[in-house]
Amino acid sequence: MIKTYHFLPYKHGRELLVDIGRIETLENFVLDSTRHQLSFYEVLFIERGSGIFSLDENKIPIAPGTVIFTSPGQVRHWAIEEAVSGYTLFFEKDFLYLFFADELFLYRFQYFHQYLRPTAMQMSDIAFGQCIELVFAIAQEFSHLQNDSNHLIRAILYQLLVVLNRFYAAIYKLQNDTHICPDFYRFRSLLEAQYMTRHSVAAYTKMLNISAGHLNKLCKQYSGLSAQQMIHHKLISAIKRQLFSNKSAKEITYEFGFSDPSNFNRFFKKFTGTTPQKYQGHV
Repeated sequence: MIKTYHFLPYKHGRELLVDIGRIETLENFVLDSTRHQLSFYEVLFIERGSGIFSLDENKIPIAPGTVIFTSPGQVRHWAIEEAVSGYTLFFEKDFLYLFFADELFLYRFQYFHQYLRPTAMQMSDIAFGQCIELVFAIAQEFSHLQNDSNHLIRAILYQLLVVLNRFYAAIYKLQNDTHICPDFYRFRSLLEAQYMTRHSVAAYTKMLNISAGHLNKLCKQYSGLSAQQMIHHKLISAIKRQLFSNKSAKEITYEFGFSDPSNFNRFFKKFTGTTPQKYQGHV
């Protein structure tokens, strides 16, 4: 079974749905050498070290100036070559949702819930330094928490996420205006919530009240994939996580709304080139 780390909201004596720490001081959590997952969002800022950070099946080289973004449920693994140091910033979605009253808030950032592009970026010294200044400001506030600290931390975190989104969009040549075409972000949000039981484009266009052509155009523009490809990417990624957890193909078949195991096996093999059983045997 894969170990799951859950957020500790009362770690600082009061409910606070955000936290920060030095990577090198949180070895049992951050540098866990076994496969594990988080139930919350995390942004890692690597200042020193080398090795490989695996996120689902993506292998991210660790180097100074690397920023890594992880979304809830992704399977992680550290393979450290030289000691890693830097900051980890992690939070529950409600820390931002409850304040901004925007259910699409975190889906507007390109780096979370990513299907095609990397979930990390290598930054220049100047750009990385600008982000570390904001990270350090959050860390300083944690060292002297006050009754209104959650508001100040939320404001700095919001600024940091926007700045990171601008750098990410520039590096990967993406649209960085996160408030245009809300239908695409609504689709991303719905897909994250309903992928286990809704596998067709028609199911989502009905909920969104838009045409399949319009949704596909938006998906191609902002993700590089069609709507159906996004659905399939999400399904395969989630199924692989279940196989990581040693669930049987039969269990996954019915949890994910497939009609029978043979239909599920055909679907999985079509997109991976192997059967669920063989994939699980090589995990």
